[in-house]
Amino acid sequence: MGAPRPPSPRPEGGAEAAFLPSPRTVWAALGRLGNATVEKLEDFINNINSVLESLYIEIKKGVTEDDGRPIYALVNLATTSVSKMASDFAENELDLFRKALELIIDSETGFASSTNILNLVDQLKGKKMRKKEAEQVLQKFVQHKWLVEKEGEFTLHCRAILEMEQYIRETHPDAVKVCDLCHGLLIQGQSCETCGIKMHLPCVAKYFQSNSEPRCPHCNDYWPHEIPEVFDPEKEREAGISKSNKKPLRSRQH
Repeated sequence: MGAPRPPSPRPEGGAEAAFLPSPRTVWAALGRLGNATVEKLEDFINNINSVLESLYIEIKKGVTEDDGRPIYALVNLATTSVSKMASDFAENELDLFRKALELIIDSETGFASSTNILNLVDQLKGKKMRKKEAEQVLQKFVQHKWLVEKEGEFTLHCRAILEMEQYIRETHPDAVKVCDLCHGLLIQGQSCETCGIKMHLPCVAKYFQSNSEPRCPHCNDYWPHEIPEVFDPEKEREAGISKSNKKPLRSRQH
């Protein structure tokens, strides 16, 4: 069972709120700040969120778990469960997502193979689904940015983590993994072989930056994993400036 929903935001008289900005409007405004400083962007988002707060809607910032790239999602706080996907997916498709979600959360790697997901098709609620149909539904989840596929395995998209963290924590309390550094929900990451703590890959990269002998922040034992390379906004900015300063070569006339 999903988390209890707060009451839907409505103005007096019971009418639906008519002043809610569409996601396209919000992202168009964000797009115009492409070259703005991080501080200006954060201030801009905070100003928007102060308006959206009473509507149970918020722009949330996260980072991709594999390479640490920043991502923003317009999150409806009034619905925290898989039911928020109901407008795009049928009942049996939603049940397929729930089963995929459970496999992903229960796994040590944060991934579930397509084979393991498809083997649960016969247990779905609602209309029966063939495995071929289920494969197409999984791709639909990828297109809608609920799942990410890598070499035949699926994990949660950063959007799904941002929107469903509360739901996941409440419905899978015994299986939830938490990053020891940022305390955020962890799906993919590295763990200490001695004490078992887990950390996001971007958190690992940041914590062990310029550290030739990385040690676990909890037990101080040697950290055996390769330190991942993740998104660096400064390097990205410098690369963009360098690229823009390069003049195109003129083709030689014959």
